[in-house]
Amino acid sequence: MNTEIRVRYQETDQMGVVYHANYLVWFEVGRTSLIRELGYSYTGLEAKGLLLPVVDVGAQFRRSAKYDDVVMVETSIKELGPSKIVFEYSIRRKSDGQLLATGHTKHLWVTKEMKRVRLPDYSPELYDQLEQLHLVNKA
Repeated sequence: MNTEIRVRYQETDQMGVVYHANYLVWFEVGRTSLIRELGYSYTGLEAKGLLLPVVDVGAQFRRSAKYDDVVMVETSIKELGPSKIVFEYSIRRKSDGQLLATGHTKHLWVTKEMKRVRLPDYSPELYDQLEQLHLVNKA
């Protein structure tokens, strides 16, 4: 799943490059877009009592993005279990394809009470779609 983002001035620091924490925001944009492509929204999942908190995050920075660059956030499913999911991200500058950053986020499926749930029991349709996407990514 690819999501296009244009770097805004407010996302840059005094050096004129994108401040590192903004890459985490872009990871979120990528994963919410992936979920939306499957026909779901975070709002809809939350309305059903299902939450997906981040429990681990990592990022590796290779090159700098700058104001007005258009970047592509490629989001895939690295790992999928009944009660957890790990997303993987690659961020590239669209104009030249340069790899800017890579990273991952690990999430747990929980209720509003923060009790861990098994997604296949809670939402089998969503789990099946995520599993199919995961298998495609592995191939």
